[in-house]
Amino acid sequence: MRGISLVALAACASTPITSVRFADQPAVWTVDDRRDVAKPPAAIPFRRYSYHFDSYYLRAKRGLALERSRRALGVNSLDEVPDSTWFTNRIGRRALTPDEVRRGPGPESPELHLPWTIRKAKTGGTVPGFVVEDTRGVRFLLKLDRPELPELQSGADAIVSRLLWAAGYNVPSDHVVYFRRQDLAIASGATIQVDGHKRPLDAALLDARLGAPNAGERYRGLASILIAGTPLGGTPRIGTRSDDPNDLIPHERRRDLRGQAPLMAWLANTDLKEDNTLDAWQADPANPAIHYVQHYLLDFGDALGADVAVTGHLHLGYRFEIDPAKSLGSILSLGLRREPWEDRTSVALRGVGVYSERLFDPATWKPSTPAQLPVIWADRFDQFWGAKIAMRFTRAHLAAAVDAARFTDPRAAAYLVDTLERRQHQVARHWFQQVAPLDELAMENGRLCFVDLARGAGFAPPFAYYTATAYSERGDRLGPPIRVVPPATGRACVAIALDDHYTIVEIDAANGPGVQVHIAQGTRVIGLYRL
Repeated sequence: MRGISLVALAACASTPITSVRFADQPAVWTVDDRRDVAKPPAAIPFRRYSYHFDSYYLRAKRGLALERSRRALGVNSLDEVPDSTWFTNRIGRRALTPDEVRRGPGPESPELHLPWTIRKAKTGGTVPGFVVEDTRGVRFLLKLDRPELPELQSGADAIVSRLLWAAGYNVPSDHVVYFRRQDLAIASGATIQVDGHKRPLDAALLDARLGAPNAGERYRGLASILIAGTPLGGTPRIGTRSDDPNDLIPHERRRDLRGQAPLMAWLANTDLKEDNTLDAWQADPANPAIHYVQHYLLDFGDALGADVAVTGHLHLGYRFEIDPAKSLGSILSLGLRREPWEDRTSVALRGVGVYSERLFDPATWKPSTPAQLPVIWADRFDQFWGAKIAMRFTRAHLAAAVDAARFTDPRAAAYLVDTLERRQHQVARHWFQQVAPLDELAMENGRLCFVDLARGAGFAPPFAYYTATAYSERGDRLGPPIRVVPPATGRACVAIALDDHYTIVEIDAANGPGVQVHIAQGTRVIGLYRL
């Protein structure tokens, strides 16, 4: 944890060279936030109206107080996010295969364990759903697609849940499933809400709720395996859970929460709100006597432009549903100003929403509400971190995630793979320009080596270069600046004068901000501070 706290001190530094210091120790890659919590913390109810109203109040309060933007916490000395109950480094930290992306977090699909027993019909929502149990005893929420938009929301959920899991987040195990009416049995005591009243679920009510098969002679749906443990409600967007001793960093300052912003823009996941998250008090898999709180993201059926197809609201992704600033601009222009979203069109492919790279601007993308404040308050360092993760997905990874949607029209899968890849590049191209996009910094044979992510991805202009200058811990320059032009691969090394004890190398970009690299004993990179 010491490396994480040192980064917080670095963010407050006033002198660019001498005040930013790191301990001579390895970067922290695992946070000890799995200490035993003897009893479940209190469940937090979701109060929808106050939640959304308060978001405008909190943003206005922050603006009127002229609070300066503060950097994220929860990062190690290399400006990376360690593994925790919030986030696990997957793609990039290891060689995640396309097959792993296709499978997702597990367990495997309930479709492999038919027949199913319906325990009750779900309440809420606008599409039919049931709480179901398979032959393993595994319970899941079964949701059907809208009849007028077949394969749309089930496909979006299956794809996005896998990409966010591979990126590092905790998500439910969601699977597109096909089943027949005869695969369903009704449990004794199963109930359903009819006109606001609870009634016993019988075959006639089940048939009425299911409607006609939506996939030939079969039904298609999404099986979302229920998260284990005791549910505690959504993850509070600000502050911490006072009754969770492992929850120490204010949520609005967490890099893993703020860094979701470019990923959600990439995936057009506009439905960001607290009740699409879940905290669960769970037993430790290795030692069931230990319990702690694990943090999840939920419900991705409105992503990939599905929300626009369902609601017809073309402005989603461009403005908040209630957006006083945009509304005032429209009023002042007498409604004559043409908005970019007015030219959005749907794709005539089964299972595909209003999702394309055309008219997409990563810099101005917005969720449907400003309520999820960590995402709204993300700075360029958070955005770069998320964009860097997005670029770790190869086309094979994207194709594997799309394959999990089980589209019946192969053109839909091909379109989404192409569009995901193009939007991925748009996100990275923009946010890689807001910081020096240097990564994988390390000492090799007395030289400082790094990868220019923008150059490696083909985003950087051919004349881009960096200037590296070395300083002692007292701020004395150790030698003349050295110009470095990374090759097309992006990987470059520079031989530079080094102090035997502590060296700070400032790498300035020709066309933007730079970084400070801290080196101990002339042999080890121990810290990174982005400027």
